[in-house]
Amino acid sequence: MKRLLALSLFLWSASFFASAQDSLAVTDIRIEGLQRISSETVFSALPISVGDQIEPRSLANASRALFNTGNFDDIQIGVDGDVLVVRVVERPAISAISLEGNKALATEALMDGLKGAGLAEGQVFKRSTLETMGMELTRQYVSQGRYDASIETDVVAEPRNRVSISIIIDEGSNATIEHINIVGNTIYDDETLLDLFELKTGGMFSFFSSADKYSREKLKGDLEKLNSYYLDRGYLLFNADSVQVAISPNRKSVYITVNVEEGEKYTVSGAELSGDLVLPEDDLSRFVLVKEGQVFSQALVTSTEEFLTKRLGNEGYNFAKVRGIPERNEDAKTVALKFFIDPGKRTYVRRIDFEGNSRTSDEVLRREMRQFEGAPASADKIELSRVRLERLGFFKEAKVDTLEIPGSDDLIDLHYKVEEQSSGSLGASLGFSQDSGLLLSANIQQNNFFGTGQQVGFGVSRSDFATSVNFNYTDPYFTEDGVSRGFSVYYRTTDYEEINVASYTTDTYGSSVNFGYPISETERLGFSLGFNRTLIEAGVSAVKEIKTSPRLLDIIDNYFVSTKDVTTGKYTVAEVLENIASLETDYPGALIEPEEEGFLDKYGEEFNNFTAGMSWRQSTLNRGLLATRGASQSLSVEVAVPGSDLEYFKLGYEGQLYVPLTNSFTFRFRTQLGYGDGYGELNELPFYENFYAGGFGSVRGYKSNTLGPRSSTADIYRISQAATAIDADGNARALSAQGAYVLDPVTGQLVVDSTSGRRRDPDPFGGNVLVEGSIELLFPLPFVKDQRSVRSGFFIDAGNVFSTSCGATQLNCSTPGVSDLRYSAGVGATWITGFGPLTFSLGRALNPEKIDDTEIFQFSLGRSF
Repeated sequence: MKRLLALSLFLWSASFFASAQDSLAVTDIRIEGLQRISSETVFSALPISVGDQIEPRSLANASRALFNTGNFDDIQIGVDGDVLVVRVVERPAISAISLEGNKALATEALMDGLKGAGLAEGQVFKRSTLETMGMELTRQYVSQGRYDASIETDVVAEPRNRVSISIIIDEGSNATIEHINIVGNTIYDDETLLDLFELKTGGMFSFFSSADKYSREKLKGDLEKLNSYYLDRGYLLFNADSVQVAISPNRKSVYITVNVEEGEKYTVSGAELSGDLVLPEDDLSRFVLVKEGQVFSQALVTSTEEFLTKRLGNEGYNFAKVRGIPERNEDAKTVALKFFIDPGKRTYVRRIDFEGNSRTSDEVLRREMRQFEGAPASADKIELSRVRLERLGFFKEAKVDTLEIPGSDDLIDLHYKVEEQSSGSLGASLGFSQDSGLLLSANIQQNNFFGTGQQVGFGVSRSDFATSVNFNYTDPYFTEDGVSRGFSVYYRTTDYEEINVASYTTDTYGSSVNFGYPISETERLGFSLGFNRTLIEAGVSAVKEIKTSPRLLDIIDNYFVSTKDVTTGKYTVAEVLENIASLETDYPGALIEPEEEGFLDKYGEEFNNFTAGMSWRQSTLNRGLLATRGASQSLSVEVAVPGSDLEYFKLGYEGQLYVPLTNSFTFRFRTQLGYGDGYGELNELPFYENFYAGGFGSVRGYKSNTLGPRSSTADIYRISQAATAIDADGNARALSAQGAYVLDPVTGQLVVDSTSGRRRDPDPFGGNVLVEGSIELLFPLPFVKDQRSVRSGFFIDAGNVFSTSCGATQLNCSTPGVSDLRYSAGVGATWITGFGPLTFSLGRALNPEKIDDTEIFQFSLGRSF
């Protein structure tokens, strides 16, 4: 019935227009058949409005306009009286798209391609688009050498005028390259030219490299390399356009033939600038790398164009064009070069926008800008601003887009896009370090405190060797021109024996204030003033260099009988040793031999020190964390000023350099040097300020803090071997063989250390000279998509700690010398997690001495390499 009504309606419309002498005025428009598409969409595309005069041609034009929207399978237009009736049949919508069988091409990439072509969930389904995409996918696989690839599509109708699309892919297999032949070359042999190619014929390692798998893109790149090779060596007329790719009947093998025309070698007869030189010619001429008499090189021509374009861009001519035009002299085989400069209009920055800084305020990013709004657009300043954002350490990456403004040829907008990363920790944490053991802490430590860019830290921590409470604050922009100000307050108690250092504990509290001044884009000066009070307690087994006063080691209940008068009776050890003088009188030769005084014996155990420091730092690193290029170095000096209980100074230098080899591999060079000493009445660096080496950030493969000088043994007073006594069994025995005699700090009496003969190994003591260095080859980890948060590399470390004032009985102590450096090699990795850097290393000590403590596997949470 509906079809009959529609037919009669449109037959009537046709008869009306056939008999009518005048056109019809439309009083209303009625749309029928819509399901998902709104009537407003139809009205906006329909070229007829209420009140228009229509005729048969108008209806045809209206139907064509609606079809052009791509939303309809069928359209019928007619009139009912003076009402225009539009009846449509909508095309179905795509409810789902599924891909099967694709491995060589990622699903995400294929889906993006389908979406760009108009095939995506929610869009209108067009079968012609699907067929076109099927052919395009097949072409993509053929370009990769997969000649037997096939694409099948299946469209399934679903309720409510929807369809689901299934794309089934048979990728086939890569055709392998059986032979590559170069024809026409006489100057360079086949072997030299084929070494330039990424494509190779099958070999021993082809299974791993896939170099023998044919790819049209790789072949195109190889031809460009071949062309550049000749052009950079003066062969200006070189041509390699004729290439034949033959496929075997079974589509498994490929044979490539490249026909070349080498031509003659050309030299440069001269180079000059032409066009609109908006800058002084002397300024621009220094960027012209091509000189008279040189063999022509396209690489030098291209570099000259780039340098000139960048120089003009630095002055605001961001759309400048520079083109090197060669003029050949065929007789002399020379070429004259003219670099034509079209600067265009000078451009200005209208607006700077930021994206991706969800936690960090715009102000923090804006103050790092060296390109300002309203100023001429400088390419250098735009790039420097981007680099400064990455150096903050708040972001994994920063990118910048230069956006042209429609209708204006001298204004641009800058759009900086950043990706934030963890820049601290907030709340309680539980960690573990191989050096420090279990670490419990409750803290707020943020280098980007609530997105303000300020550094704030407050924490209470407890580990196997230390307990600390601290608060610190730094404002990197205390003034608008980048002067920083900060302060810290802390209390710390430390048991150094727990981290491989000689036995003593320190209780320290203090505070400091610091300022930093920028002296250039890459350099800063720092100044600090501080006060600290330190109380040191020597452990029972503290070594001679720290304290030589007798201390309790052990008490044994044994007794001896005098060798001079065995009839006088028995005496306990405590009785025999009750008085030092009577011991020496009754037993001549049983001499007590005191050693040299230790540091605490000379200077006491409590120290109030006022310190002043100054530092200089220069950094051109591209990132604040896990840099990949650039360099940094710092020089620092800290002095305990006159009037302090201890007067000393410490000098330090740190430097690192990144040298990219390729896009994936980088060399990193690192060094750290340190020197300290006393002055005034103090002739040595306080032992608790000594440098240490070994472990992460130092020489991996050796235990943390164990390299360098060792302490003397802990038995301070000893009995001469000449003194003898007879024990309860009547056996003569040397007194000192029973152990070292030390003073019980409770009773004030001498007692015997029964552990003598099983004396502990000497502890690392550190020194006042530090020398370290390393070379690392950084490489990307396989199967890791985001390499910006991961670093891995092979390393060779070298270093040691030395002393300029070794004690007479210290072990492994020497003055600085290359022959005493320790070396190690291995591989390490760092991953930036939400808890901080997680670092692992496998290192092997290359030249350890018997006294050195080595360690192959090391890890830490909170420190990177």
